Amino acid sequence: MQQQEIHEFLERYFLANDCELKENQSGYMTVQLTVDLDKELMNRPFYWHYLEKTGGVPNPMTLTLITDSSKVPDNLKGETIHFGSPRLHQIFQSTKKLASFIRLYEKSSTANGQQTPLKPWICLNVKVSYQCDRKKDVFQSIGLQLINGQIIEDFHDKLLELPLTPKIPDYSFTLSPLIMPKSGIKRIEHYLISNLEAENHSWADDARERWQKDLNLLEHFYEDTEEKSESYEIEKLALKDQYEPKINISIINGGIFYLRN
Repeated sequence: MQQQEIHEFLERYFLANDCELKENQSGYMTVQLTVDLDKELMNRPFYWHYLEKTGGVPNPMTLTLITDSSKVPDNLKGETIHFGSPRLHQIFQSTKKLASFIRLYEKSSTANGQQTPLKPWICLNVKVSYQCDRKKDVFQSIGLQLINGQIIEDFHDKLLELPLTPKIPDYSFTLSPLIMPKSGIKRIEHYLISNLEAENHSWADDARERWQKDLNLLEHFYEDTEEKSESYEIEKLALKDQYEPKINISIINGGIFYLRN
């Protein structure tokens, strides 16, 4: 994720949760948190417990996040945020918790009263993690039409270009899916796995080579030991945990979208 993408993501996250952006400049933003988001992000359980006991007036915090330190005033105090930072990870987890699923409809441009059919799509935003002694995360957004099974990548980006609403628009009606959402999720899963199987996995071979080198060093260190100690087994298992190549797919969020095309 680039810093500008992080800034745009944060902007959408806070606005979607009814927070006021007191400042939203290139490189930083100052956010007035709501009570719910203060409880979600700021780790002040004793404050909120005391307030609820005494019936006091809530005073949620403001949060200044810096996404590009080269563009902020010298006297600005805030929290630098970047991909991999604890705060961004916390907000990712919050997004999964607060907005794991959504249902939206495309607004119709029909003005003559003609009924517009809306076709159902399921979208999954997923994180593909390539793990060994190094790690790489790739984010993908996959959409699948629940009538004909068509699959589209970068689906979230395409949704951003559409006028969407949480209520079905006037003069529109939804078509019934021929593919049930549960089956659609399985199709997307098979699609992702098929693509992963077709990739070049030289990174995994390289990891196994590094693993073997360290394993050889471990064996050499214990070669004069008649009986392998418990520490040998622990270190050997630690090398396996460190180097063994793995690919994990996790769902960030998803939704059902009723679209004209």
